[in-house]
This record gives sequence, C-alpha cells and structure tokens, in this order.
Amino acid sequence: MITYSINWMGPVSNGWYDARQIPSVLKKAVGWKGNTYEYKEYLEKYSCGRIDIYGLDPEEYWGGKHEYSLTPMRTEDWEELSEWLYDLESEELLSYEELISNFEKKNGKIRWAPE
Repeated sequence: MITYSINWMGPVSNGWYDARQIPSVLKKAVGWKGNTYEYKEYLEKYSCGRIDIYGLDPEEYWGGKHEYSLTPMRTEDWEELSEWLYDLESEELLSYEELISNFEKKNGKIRWAPE
C-alpha cells in the first residue's frame, strides 16, 4: 500500500508574516535574567512543507518514495490535513490535485496563505 504523511518546513520568518500583512499584536515578556523585551504575536498561524509518499515502486521512484510541495496554509488546516493523511492508504499513487480535492470534500476548503 502507498502511504502519505506531512512534513512541516515553515514558514519560520517574521518577515514572511510581515510581507503578507498578517495581523499581529505587540506583547511583552520577561527573559531568563529578568530583562523585558517586546515581540510580535501573529493572530493567524501558517504552516508549509511537503507531503511525503512511501510504498512506491523503487525502480520508478528513488527508494520507493516521492513528495509533493505544500504552500503555506492556516496551521489549523495543516493539522487537519496531517491527521487525514496519516490514515490514508491507496493502491495507486494519488496526484497532488486528488489528495487536496478529496481532503477538501471531506473537511472543507483549505485556507491558503495570501500571496
């Protein structure tokens, strides 16, 4: 059987959030030596990475593995997609489009990040 899993890779930069004008609030915190500092807390969290695919023909796919890139989406949607993929098995390799379409039919539209 072919199995699917998700691999988180970002985004990790505040610059990415700022460039897309993701809403944030300024917060204060106390460091380990008692000094205070300010930081931004973003009100929407995003995740991106890839879908890892296992169980393929090793003569057709290196090591029997393949992957699809995933652009940033709301982290809540990422987590749902992760759980859905964890349980998914198929006899034939599903395309990226099939995976996303099947997920959205069952769980609703993915909230992709603004460009």
